Amino acid sequence: MSARITVNGKEAPISPAAPHTTVLEFLRDRGLTGTKEGCAEGECGACSILVARPGVNKPTDWVAVNACLVPVAALDGQEIVTSEGLATVGGPGTPPTLHPVQQEMAVRGGSQCGYCTPGFICSMASEYYRPDRCAHPGSDPDSAPYSDSDAADSTGTEHGPNGFDLHSLSGNLCRCTGYRPIRDAAFALGAPTDEDPLARRREQSPPEPVATEYVQGDRAFLRRGTLAETVHLLREQPDAVVVAGSTDWGVEVNVRSRRADCVVAVDRLSELRELRVESDHIEIGAALTLTEIERRLNGSVPLLAELFPQFASRLIRNNATLGGNLGTGSPIGDSPPVLLALEASVVLASADGEREVPLADYFTGYRQSVRRPDELIRAVRIPVPLSPVAAFHKIAKRRFDDISSVAVAFALDVEDGTVRKARIGLGGVAATPIRALAAEAALEGRPWTAETVEAAARELRAAGTPMTDHRASAEYRSAMLGQSLLKLYARTTEAVSS
Repeated sequence: MSARITVNGKEAPISPAAPHTTVLEFLRDRGLTGTKEGCAEGECGACSILVARPGVNKPTDWVAVNACLVPVAALDGQEIVTSEGLATVGGPGTPPTLHPVQQEMAVRGGSQCGYCTPGFICSMASEYYRPDRCAHPGSDPDSAPYSDSDAADSTGTEHGPNGFDLHSLSGNLCRCTGYRPIRDAAFALGAPTDEDPLARRREQSPPEPVATEYVQGDRAFLRRGTLAETVHLLREQPDAVVVAGSTDWGVEVNVRSRRADCVVAVDRLSELRELRVESDHIEIGAALTLTEIERRLNGSVPLLAELFPQFASRLIRNNATLGGNLGTGSPIGDSPPVLLALEASVVLASADGEREVPLADYFTGYRQSVRRPDELIRAVRIPVPLSPVAAFHKIAKRRFDDISSVAVAFALDVEDGTVRKARIGLGGVAATPIRALAAEAALEGRPWTAETVEAAARELRAAGTPMTDHRASAEYRSAMLGQSLLKLYARTTEAVSS
């Protein structure tokens, strides 16, 4: 019952909040109403806050997350900053000094109704404090201020002359202002000063993970200190809901009013937060967030590098994990097709030890798998060397922050004009993510030619059992499968032949 959280520099007890209470509800109950609820699903960003997390280039990173999805008990012992906490409070009778992000949003017209503004500000502040921001190629933190006529830097990416990555605002929706003045504010930001307290905070380690036993009535939120303690707890509590980033469970709580007698958090277990590159495989801890994986791998797994920008939004990727995406067993999750194409396996841990299961054998039915209730996904293993021809195609109604109608991942070895190996992972066309075995067989051992690809595309169109729903018809899904392979061939023929 001693669970506590540091909010804007002041420690506060979590009690008497119920174990399912979100950070959003907790903050608003404390009068911090800058944090808004827009969708309760992590799609609009009005609720975003900053959390002190282990850094990639510095001891601490300020990471923006959706407060509407995270149980406040999950932040026991941790440190957060809201939009109110960014300004510097003056003495009696002295108005607060706006944070540079707040100042630029104000002077450049980045707010009309203001509902989404605090969320944008927190996401913008996270990018403002990114340690390597001004190291973006072509950027110069001492260059002339950004002008409205500047749209992007010379690299053609969506970075400002100050290195600001506009994709850091992904997941924040504005309904009335329009994005141009928000972009202007982002691109006008300089570097944090030496006196900036949140910049200085990055040089110190983030709060250490704490064991949590938060019980209210007949419901509990539990976090053990080690993997061994956690798997023994799961043996005692086989019906417990296991959460990491809560990006899926949070929606169940908010939208479907689901409650659990026992929730077990695994997000801070050190055994689930390792990333190792071995001679024959890459092992990715199941509780590393997608953002952490993306920055640590730094493009060394090209197929994952294609996946990350298309996976939900930056706000979601800052909390979502591979273990969670696989653990839910959803047939429309974006990572399973990629991991199937990479021939990945999952390492399952229990009180009895560990076992490794190929991902192709992991799913057994709709949201079902071979994982037992007393087991955790500890890590994902990807064999190396990697296939040199790789692509991830996500077909959705929106370019970003949307659920796939169809997801297709390719990993091919093409040597001397012949396909030596082909692996194709599919999502959204069956009750589980699947491999396109017939299409793979139609490619392997055959020349990488239009004739071979057309034949394999016919097999790919027949893969799975696509259904018609509000996202797409079964016919459209089948057509997109075949079209994806034709698209891959068109884009890679010149590269392969050279």
